[in-house]
Amino acid sequence: MIGIRFGVLALVGLAGLGCSAAAQSHNGVIQNGPASEGWRQAEASILTNHRQLTSRGMFTRAGEAYFNANSSMVIFQATPVPEGDAAPSPHYEMFVAPFTNNGGTIDGISTPIRVSTGGSANTCGWFHPTQANIVLFGSTIEPPSADNVPGYQRGTGRYAWSFPTEMQIVSGSISSTIIPAEGETGYHALRPAITDAVFEKPGYTAEASWSPDGRTVLYAQVDEAKSDAAGRPDADIWAYDTETGTHHPLVEASGYDGGPFFNHDGTKICYRSDRAGNNLLQLFVADLELNEDGVPVGITKETQLTDNEHVNWAPYWHPDGDLLVYATSQVGHRNYEVFAIWADASKGTVPVRLTESDGADVLPVFSPDGKYLMWTAQRGELAEGEQRPSSQLWIAEVDSEAIRTKLREANGG
Repeated sequence: MIGIRFGVLALVGLAGLGCSAAAQSHNGVIQNGPASEGWRQAEASILTNHRQLTSRGMFTRAGEAYFNANSSMVIFQATPVPEGDAAPSPHYEMFVAPFTNNGGTIDGISTPIRVSTGGSANTCGWFHPTQANIVLFGSTIEPPSADNVPGYQRGTGRYAWSFPTEMQIVSGSISSTIIPAEGETGYHALRPAITDAVFEKPGYTAEASWSPDGRTVLYAQVDEAKSDAAGRPDADIWAYDTETGTHHPLVEASGYDGGPFFNHDGTKICYRSDRAGNNLLQLFVADLELNEDGVPVGITKETQLTDNEHVNWAPYWHPDGDLLVYATSQVGHRNYEVFAIWADASKGTVPVRLTESDGADVLPVFSPDGKYLMWTAQRGELAEGEQRPSSQLWIAEVDSEAIRTKLREANGG
């Protein structure tokens, strides 16, 4: 499942979210009416030209999407709509798709291409920074065993996600010939599927991305020896040197430390942690200790950016490295929203809100050039019989300087 840069928290844990939007039915799909789109005006100072990239007609849910180096493609996880009366898969499949453009502006995606093996659980896709046809993601490769999936819950159990111990980090090329898979409609599947493990480590291993130079893989690893008796996982953040095959622990604090990303020059990482043991998540950044080859071997300084009663997760760097976007329950657990915060705590730690819809807005990422914000949202079409819009991918043009202005105002200059 999604991650788990705490994406299952958004896509499964928020199942109780309702939609107050006015709607009208069309061919079995309820479309949100004009009265439901007040968020366009509310977000206009920061986000404009909103576009929905994936739809309920193709995917029952889609999320956690990332750009490639030149913003020409996207990698994401999704659950395809099954044929007939079949139930959708309980696991996410991994897809890539080229963006489509209209006058130089991203306005959608082409037919998605499935790159994971059928029946497997997949999460956290990523593109290589210099080799355009290489991708990285977490996968069980085979269907995960139902009796071998430790989990994590928050509060009443409505927030829950799984950690298949078969999950490992895989990589491969997407340049193979695209052949539609038999019995599948609406998307393509690669043959052969990508199944090459980057390295072998026992237990849940995922949440991976490459460093800006492509040499280091940053990832999270569940340490079963440190996990508690109730099955609450304890994860650490590691760096893998692809040239020497060496693994270096970076963050080994108690609790789940995960969802890490390098900044633009590979000298810092951001991540979230539940190390306080109170079922909440807080945001951290750390300065990296680099060896003579520029490979991270530790951290020299860790800074906690949030320390509150909310779930703060999925932090992601602005390409300039001065601020982070993230998802938070600050507005309420029934309505996660995207906020921004300075990456340098000395400039202030008061965050500002960027999204304003009634449904969940989570897993935000900037495009490499800073022109776009892409995220997972429950603000689109409402399928017949469903109580809330499904989680789908959205994109909008973002005014980064407007975010900085809001942050300066919120933090006293």
